[in-house]
Amino acid sequence: MITRQLEKELLLSAKEYPAVTILGPRQSGKTTLARMVFPKFAYCSLEDPDTRRQANDDPRGLLAGFTSGVILDEIQRVPALLSYLQGIIDNDQTPGRFILTGSHQPEVHQAVTQSLAGRTAILELLPFSVGELQQYARPALSPFEMILYGFYPRLHEHQLRPNRFYSSYLSTYIERDIRKLINLKDLTRFEQFLRLIAGRIGQLVNYSSIANDVGVSSTTIKSWISVLKACYILFELPPYFSNIRKRVIKSSKLYFCDVGLAAWLLGLETPEQVERDPLRGVLYENLLIIEALKQLLNLGVKPILHFYRDAKGNEVDLLISKGQAFSAIEIKSGKTFQPEFASGIQHFQKTLPPDNTIQGIIWYNGDRETVYQDINVRNPLIHGFAW
Repeated sequence: MITRQLEKELLLSAKEYPAVTILGPRQSGKTTLARMVFPKFAYCSLEDPDTRRQANDDPRGLLAGFTSGVILDEIQRVPALLSYLQGIIDNDQTPGRFILTGSHQPEVHQAVTQSLAGRTAILELLPFSVGELQQYARPALSPFEMILYGFYPRLHEHQLRPNRFYSSYLSTYIERDIRKLINLKDLTRFEQFLRLIAGRIGQLVNYSSIANDVGVSSTTIKSWISVLKACYILFELPPYFSNIRKRVIKSSKLYFCDVGLAAWLLGLETPEQVERDPLRGVLYENLLIIEALKQLLNLGVKPILHFYRDAKGNEVDLLISKGQAFSAIEIKSGKTFQPEFASGIQHFQKTLPPDNTIQGIIWYNGDRETVYQDINVRNPLIHGFAW
C-alpha cells in the first residue's frame, strides 16, 4: 500500500476540526486514503443507491446511526446532507468525528464552505505525486513514461494500459460528471474540445479561437473550462502582474491535472512517441508544474502559483509566491543546460521592485546539478523539488 504524502496533514487536521473534507478528482485515492488512515471508522458510500435514498429521505436518521467516527464518501451525491451535519457538529465539536470526501464540483464546494464554515478543514488530493509513485519496487519511470502513464493510482496499482484506462476514465467519469453540471448535448464536440485543449497546453487561453475551432460559442467554452477546473481535470495558471508597471500578458494558461490524460488525448502510445513529439516540452512543463502543485497541496498549503510573460515575450514558466519572496522557475525538457535558459528569470529579476526576493531555478531533464549566475540548475525528478 502506497503511503500518501497528505496523510500527515490529514491526521493533524482531524485533531483540530470536527470534520475534515478531502476533495479531488475521481480515482485520485480519496476513499483509499480515508479508510487507510481511519480503519476503525464506519464507512458510508453515497454512491450506493440505497444509502443515497436514505440520505435524501431521512438524513437525520442516517447520521444518527453513526455514534463514533464515520467516513462519508462522495458527499457531492447528497450535498444537502451537510446542513444536517452542521447541527450535529454544533452540538458536539469533538475533533475528527467526520471524514468527508467528494469531487470538487461547484455546488459541493459552496455547500461545504457555507454549511461547515469553521467546522471543517478542506484538503485536496490529486493523483500520485512523483515521490508516491516511486514507492513501487519496480524500476523507476523515465519522465516520458510518467507523461504517458500519468499518476492515477488504479492505473499503477493494477499496471493497466494507459490507452484503455483513459478511454474508460473519459466515458465513465468525465462525461458523466460534465453531463450533470451542464446541458451537454454533443459529446463529439466536447471530446474535440478536450483534444484541442491538450494540443494547446501551456499556451495563453484564447476563448474565441477555441470556440471557432470547436464550433460553439465562447460562452460555452468558458463554461466547459470552468466545470473541468472544478472537477480537477484542468488547472488554470494565472499570470503575475502585481507591482509591475510594464505591459504584461493577463491571459491565463491551462494545464491538465493529470498529464497522462493529455498524452492520451494527443494520441501518444509509447514513451518514444512522447520524447519525439513536438509537444514534449509543454508536456514536460505540465508534468513539473502539477508536481509542484501536488507538493504544496500535500502539505496542506494553499498554493500561490503564477507565470510571467510580457508583451515582448520575456517569460518565466512558474512563479511560486511566498509573501514578497518568489521562486522563479524555468522548465526545459532538454538534457543539456544552455545559458539562454536563464534569460527569462534574469529579466524578471530586473522587473520587480528591489524589496522582493527572487530565487531563480531552472528545472531541466539532465543529470547534472549546478549553479549558473546564482540560478540553481537541477533535475527535480532526480534532485528533488525544493524551491
